[in-house]
Amino acid sequence: MAYENILLETKDGVATLTLNRPQSLNSLNKGLIDDIRAALRALSRDDAVKALLITGTGRGFCAGADLANAGFGDGVARSVGEGVSHSMEIGYNPLVRDLAAFERPIIVAVNGVAAGGGVGLALSGDIVIAARSAYFVQVFGPRLGLVPDMGCTWYFPRLLGRARSRALALLGDRLPADKAAEWGLIWAAVADDQLMTEAQALAQRLAKGPTNAYREIKRALDAAALNTLDEQLELERRTQLMLGDTEDFREGVTAFLTKREPQFKGK
Repeated sequence: MAYENILLETKDGVATLTLNRPQSLNSLNKGLIDDIRAALRALSRDDAVKALLITGTGRGFCAGADLANAGFGDGVARSVGEGVSHSMEIGYNPLVRDLAAFERPIIVAVNGVAAGGGVGLALSGDIVIAARSAYFVQVFGPRLGLVPDMGCTWYFPRLLGRARSRALALLGDRLPADKAAEWGLIWAAVADDQLMTEAQALAQRLAKGPTNAYREIKRALDAAALNTLDEQLELERRTQLMLGDTEDFREGVTAFLTKREPQFKGK
């Protein structure tokens, strides 16, 4: 399938999805969102894809919503607020949900500024690394008079705590990649010229891993935020019951006992 706003390549079990609107710092409009969502659907059906790597072209990862060329107009008369709500309902929020539901590990390589909704897009990944020159900035409140969206009000308090998440949202200050890693917002900050090398290495590691277990790890960690300890223990028990009967578990045990690297098949 041909895409107008992204580049998509699959090699050795890793799909690399590159946001490709560099003239607007890869800002999100309907065309870009539709392309990402279509790619996610296609990749979900491709058993050869074991991991997904997302990055951007040009100087920025994603500058948030494209306020000049949103593309969500459908001829229906709406107030400005209704238009914003409509674009979230049919575009931005479904994108975040699709990323959350994607069953393979997602690595995000932030190659430049991540602003506004671009921060939420980045944090939708399972493992996020950033170039040291990159930074994260919540422009919604101080610049636009809005609340952070695309999941930012969900991710920030959980990852950073009350003080840091509120200060970043209220002040709109830049959070450099190094400090984002130090604070636990992302996994790591790396040298700019090593970003894609490091990201591809992580993706390859994950592509060789136990696909079914990775899917269930994601589900279990997501469920933990709402479960009691007893509920989470029961979820872990049910999950081990299922995974314990897989070929991958048998291979993992055999490899451990014979002191060799496991060769997982995702079965």
